[in-house]
Amino acid sequence: MKLKLLILTLVILAQQAYAQGCSDAGFCTMGAMKPDQPYNKKIPIKLRSMEVSFYRGTSLISPIIYVANLDMSFNLIDDKTFFQVKVPYQAITGNFGSTSGLGDFSLCLTRNLYSSEKFDISASIGSKIPSNNSNLRSDDTGLTLPMYYQTSLGTYDAIAGISFINKRWLFATGVQYAFNQNGNTFDWAEWIPVYEGGEDYVRQNMIAYKLKRGTDVMLRAERNFRYARFNFTLGLLPIFRITKDEITDVNTDQRIKLDGTTGMALSGIGTVGYNFNVKSGVRLLFGRKITQRKVNPDGLTRHDVATISYFYRF
Repeated sequence: MKLKLLILTLVILAQQAYAQGCSDAGFCTMGAMKPDQPYNKKIPIKLRSMEVSFYRGTSLISPIIYVANLDMSFNLIDDKTFFQVKVPYQAITGNFGSTSGLGDFSLCLTRNLYSSEKFDISASIGSKIPSNNSNLRSDDTGLTLPMYYQTSLGTYDAIAGISFINKRWLFATGVQYAFNQNGNTFDWAEWIPVYEGGEDYVRQNMIAYKLKRGTDVMLRAERNFRYARFNFTLGLLPIFRITKDEITDVNTDQRIKLDGTTGMALSGIGTVGYNFNVKSGVRLLFGRKITQRKVNPDGLTRHDVATISYFYRF
């Protein structure tokens, strides 16, 4: 009965969660930067893990994004060094049609740098590998779809970060850098003559023609409330895009830097977790958008998002 009530509560909370999400392309859920990390000095915690999560996000216009994610972590050399692999499968549906396929793969190596009875310090390095060049096309028109509909960001990214964690607090920072431009060639001029929904909707989809995203820096400050079986966290997640996004001007074929793409996107983040035992449990992560950048051609901005997951540690 308790388990049924827990699942019902999580479902209700998932329907009520509003957030921009991790608008950085994913590094705030990698390695040392992850939210709601396990911490218990009295009971040894198995840090090798497998987590299956399900995500639903609504964009600022019509697309709805669904993601099923497999997140695996296992130790390499010793109990202080862990390797994480994330494999997402993504499906998007909206006014322009539907797409689905594998998302970008995440690889991350995390090392515990210092451990004491009071706190731990860990650091991570990693990368994101594109599953395609983000130039998927509409089945109906054959035209390139905007970034909201793409299952990949189309870039090779480098990621690094560090965290401090104790019984009550988690502080983390990280950086993500995209090495290349993607292959997206969405163009308003091609869609306006064929889309029956009108020109206004077409222009709501931002141009990301051969986009090269700017560099992101994240900070995480999280307060944890730990109990025998339940676990709650509340925190803030500011993400700063410190360099401008670049695209190719479809009229001049020149590279241009986009105004409004730098600045802070701030979200309030919360999690609710329940441990069945020391090895397994369920978790709901949700948040609320506080501020966002003015211009977001990468298609990462969300109006509402919620993730529910099951984890098993061994």
